[in-house]
Amino acid sequence: MTVTLSPVSIDCAFDAGNILLVDAGNPSRIHLNIRPDTHSGHFQWFHFKASGLTPGHTHAFSLDNASQSSYSAAWEGYQAVASYDQQNWFRVPTRYDGKALHFSLEPRETQAWFAYFEPYPRARHNQLIERASALPGVELLATGRSVEGRDIPLLRAGDGGAGKRKLWIIAQQHPGEHMAEWFMEGVIDRIQGNDATVQALLAVADLYLIPNMNPDGAAAGHLRTNARGKDLNRAWQDANIEHTPEVLFAQQQMKLYGVDLFLDAHGDEEIPHVFTAGCEGNPGYTDRIAALEERFRSTLCSVTRDFQTTHGYPRSKPGQANMTLACNAVGQAHDCLSLTLEMPFKDHDDAPDAVTGWSGERSKALGSAVIDTLAKLVAELR
Repeated sequence: MTVTLSPVSIDCAFDAGNILLVDAGNPSRIHLNIRPDTHSGHFQWFHFKASGLTPGHTHAFSLDNASQSSYSAAWEGYQAVASYDQQNWFRVPTRYDGKALHFSLEPRETQAWFAYFEPYPRARHNQLIERASALPGVELLATGRSVEGRDIPLLRAGDGGAGKRKLWIIAQQHPGEHMAEWFMEGVIDRIQGNDATVQALLAVADLYLIPNMNPDGAAAGHLRTNARGKDLNRAWQDANIEHTPEVLFAQQQMKLYGVDLFLDAHGDEEIPHVFTAGCEGNPGYTDRIAALEERFRSTLCSVTRDFQTTHGYPRSKPGQANMTLACNAVGQAHDCLSLTLEMPFKDHDDAPDAVTGWSGERSKALGSAVIDTLAKLVAELR
């Protein structure tokens, strides 16, 4: 029996949406393109809704310009995510043919959402900030503004007392890396739980948290840049109010309060592992910082299986660090332990999950594990 399929409509006119419809004439195979970041050639993030699906029939989607994306090699071994309710996300069969990325779904409902990774909605961000600000011992310390005027909240957990260590965590400088704010939610959830470890940590340290550094880019469905087309994680030597006010705000607050540890949460398109990158190329790199990096990594390995030290970026040669990166710039300016924490868009191959791959929930769990790590490390920072 021949099944006549209803037309399929494609929509991305919502928070973090990104897709361009090429051809939906055949409901069984929809052709799409990923839209580049505004004022930038970067693209890789996609997020759209498909309506008019026929339950029980396989619908295939093709991202025809995948080979032209910012990290085309990253499509190898990657699986797209889908959801029927924007709450529960799962991986779908995906293949890359060297030109287009193909993925498919035999839906059980007439509409579904698809994305590069489980999105972190702006509405959830607002609820997170409201929830965190209401916690005992947590305050909304300052609010920056993005290029388009969106809020960039800085939270402080702790009383700001004299002599306490200042531990900074920021996330989502690259707006398509939504796992980074899921990670921040895990940090805040752990603070809210206020267990003995959290109490001991906050007795000697304050946590300074910026859950989303790039709200304009996230809202627009960008991969890497802000509303001016600037990569914030390449702006830490020349931040200015016109083009990168997001970075300028963070730098001003760090100068005001001080930094004893800095952690910048990101997602990596290509490497299917969780890892950190340090400051070994900085001109001010010392044996003390090297020992602290090793201590952080070994401690986090002991706390969670969702971290490893074998795979990661090549180490920078001495004195050859890219000082425009937040990790290097902050580590140099404040002579502190400073790390970039990378989570995968694919899966953490040392502890894979066939259903979800790396996910928002696993990112949250990693945030909690980092709190345990900081508690074990804080006394050694200075």
